[in-house]
Amino acid sequence: MFDAAIRPYINPPLARIATALVKAGVRANHITVTGFVLGMLSVVLIAMQAYLAALALLVLSRVCDGLDGAVARQTKLSDVGGFLDITLDFIFYASVVLGFALADPAQNALAAAFLAVSFMGPACTFLAYAIFAAKYNITTDIRGAKSLYYLGGLTEGTETIVTFMVMCVFPSWFPVIAVIYGVLCWITAGTRIYAGVTTFGALEREEAPQ
Repeated sequence: MFDAAIRPYINPPLARIATALVKAGVRANHITVTGFVLGMLSVVLIAMQAYLAALALLVLSRVCDGLDGAVARQTKLSDVGGFLDITLDFIFYASVVLGFALADPAQNALAAAFLAVSFMGPACTFLAYAIFAAKYNITTDIRGAKSLYYLGGLTEGTETIVTFMVMCVFPSWFPVIAVIYGVLCWITAGTRIYAGVTTFGALEREEAPQ
C-alpha cells in the first residue's frame, strides 16, 4: 500500500549510494544475496530471542533490498536479478515467521502458522498476476523500474517490514500482530484475485473471435 508512496523519498538517497557502489564494481545480485544472508541471520537471532540485534540485521537486510534495485537501474535490469530478488524476499518473509515460532513455540506457533499460510495469498496472487501481465504486455513503473509487474495491495513490502520491526520491538505481542496482519494478507489476496479476474477476463473477451 505504501511502497509507491515512499518511492520519491527513498529513491534519491538509494541512487546516490548506488552510484558509489557501481563505481566500486559492486553488482546488484551481490547486494541481493548479501541482504538475504543478513535477513536469515536476523531469523536466527529472533529464534534466540535476541530481538534488538535481529532488528538491526533485519533493517540492514532491507536496505540491501532497496539498494540492489537502485544498482540494477544504473547498470542493467536482468531477469536473473528480478528472479533472485522476489524469490529470496518471499523465503525471508516466511523465515521470519518461523523464527518467532521457534523463539516461543507455546505462545507463537499457532499465530505463526496462520500468518505463514496467510502470506501465501499475497505471494501467489502477486506472482500469478505478474505472469499474465507479461503475457498481455501490461506494465507499470509506479514502484520504479522492475523486472516484473508489481501489483499493489494492503500488505506490500513496506508494510511487511514495518510489521516485522514492530514484532521485534514488542515480541510478546507477536500473536496479536501476526493475526491482524494475517487478516490483512487475506484482504490483499481477495482484492488481487478480483483485479486478476476482472482485468484478464476483460482482455480475454477482447481477444475472443466475434
